[in-house]
Amino acid sequence: MAIEASVTLRSEHVPSVGRDRIRLLQAVAREGSITAGAKAVGLTYKAAWDALDAMANLFGQPLLETRTGGRSGGGARLTPTGVRVIEAFGRLEAEMTRALRGLEPDLAGSGISPFSLFSGFFMRTSARNALRGTITAIRSDTLAAEIAVAVSDDKTIYALITKESLRELGLCVGREAIVLIKASFVVIAPGNDPPAVSVRNCLRGVVRRCEQSAVSAEVVLDIGGGKTIAATITARSAETLGLSPGKPACALFDAAHVIVAID
Repeated sequence: MAIEASVTLRSEHVPSVGRDRIRLLQAVAREGSITAGAKAVGLTYKAAWDALDAMANLFGQPLLETRTGGRSGGGARLTPTGVRVIEAFGRLEAEMTRALRGLEPDLAGSGISPFSLFSGFFMRTSARNALRGTITAIRSDTLAAEIAVAVSDDKTIYALITKESLRELGLCVGREAIVLIKASFVVIAPGNDPPAVSVRNCLRGVVRRCEQSAVSAEVVLDIGGGKTIAATITARSAETLGLSPGKPACALFDAAHVIVAID
């Protein structure tokens, strides 16, 4: 599989800028107008303006010069800063791609890809549970989509996201993804047979550890395949359920509480 890097630029309190927004900037410059550029990359006029504003906020100066009305009509063209941003972004991705390809021989046979290595180094999240897997199925309607992500040979996690998020993230079957679940969203049921409830996700496993304080407890469940999932529950619940290491248990959580992230 050919490897290439995808760069995302961030700044505190400012939306991130990645390849999709750089493509928008290129399309606006190529088409000569924001309306045509937005259409070329499949965005609404408003979404395009929001993205362009975000880029101007991130870089601290305008990337486009716009004109309105007049005999020749409105239009847009890159500022010198806009030209430099596109060129620098392309060089940055090319350099990162070269570095990633250089890592392949060192990772051969390890089961770790350069993609997962880099995301493991750099991804920061407040969610206690972050599991990498592969999208195996997508079901969608006009508003929402259910994404199935296989995180091991026999464990699949389901996420419910909006149709807009499905499109913006470019999710498709076969693509790698990361599922994020806050520990406080996970319910633990003892034994291998969970109660009949409406939650979409039920992961069977074995309690690896249960750490308690006076009020709360963190239960870590080994779900196989080298993967674990953590839950934050009350200390009284942990004692009542008898969640000691080695005991079978199930982790239950709703699909709407699962966030899908991509590299």
